[in-house]
Amino acid sequence: MLSEPEFWVAVAFVILMGVFLYVGVPGVVAKALDHRAERIKQELDDAKRLKDEAAALVADYRARRASAEREAQDIVAAAKSEAERIASEAKTKLEDFVARRTKSAESKIALAEAQALADVRAAAADAATAAATQIMKGSVTGSVADGLLAKGIQDVREKLN
Repeated sequence: MLSEPEFWVAVAFVILMGVFLYVGVPGVVAKALDHRAERIKQELDDAKRLKDEAAALVADYRARRASAEREAQDIVAAAKSEAERIASEAKTKLEDFVARRTKSAESKIALAEAQALADVRAAAADAATAAATQIMKGSVTGSVADGLLAKGIQDVREKLN
């Protein structure tokens, strides 16, 4: 048995374990493992806390984004409403402007027609007066002719104007 290598390996192992126990290696290892476990636990707690904070920030940003989207939709709706109102007002003003311009043009046309009619009547009266004067000069003479001529010219002018 003393010549077997396995025996000596076992003896060396037992001696090594005894030295480790005497020096306190198991306590140091246990303390190191406990310290490492505590550090890992703290890191896990920190990670959980950071995860919770990140989730809260994500929820906050989502709420802000939703609020901003609602506000943008409200702004777009208000802009559309304002544009429709302005377009309606512009259409009303344009229709009013066109109606006024049409009325003004119609008034100018009516005035021009009346003026043209008056000019035609005046020209006709002048022509009739000239014709009557020529006819009367040729057919009637004396003071009677002058009175009839004046009366006839006056009558023609009154009737044609």
